[in-house]
Amino acid sequence: MIDSRPIESGQGIRRRRECLVCKKRFTSYERAERLTRIKVIKKDGSRVPFESAKILRGIQSACGKRPVAEELKQKITDEIDDGIHRDFEHEVLSSEIGRRVALALRSVDAVAFVRFASVYHDFQSVAEFQLEITKLAEKPPTPAGHPSLFEGG
Repeated sequence: MIDSRPIESGQGIRRRRECLVCKKRFTSYERAERLTRIKVIKKDGSRVPFESAKILRGIQSACGKRPVAEELKQKITDEIDDGIHRDFEHEVLSSEIGRRVALALRSVDAVAFVRFASVYHDFQSVAEFQLEITKLAEKPPTPAGHPSLFEGG
């Protein structure tokens, strides 16, 4: 091992290794497994295990071909994951997760936000899109990376 250092405010470790044979370097990222398993309460009342990978897929889908870096998508996912585990012990409503994703996307990319909002709010007409776009134009997003983006959820 060449180097090992904490990342994500001490929630993980970045390790650098070098192969003794080929001399190539490798990086791995390790995070502690969470002991508590949070359940997500869906709209129909069913409960499923919380998976941050689903958040990342939703963000990637909303961002499509938008100029949003993968590192930023992962950072948003990690912050939402950390916030859910900090704010909820056993269960969280799917609508709360959606609200947090929408809030984050709103500050990152307006088009990605509207794409996500159309699914999250289940838009059924063009008028619903127009209303959301009007609200977005009237109240511009907060700057990306705002430190209190996910606080007070």
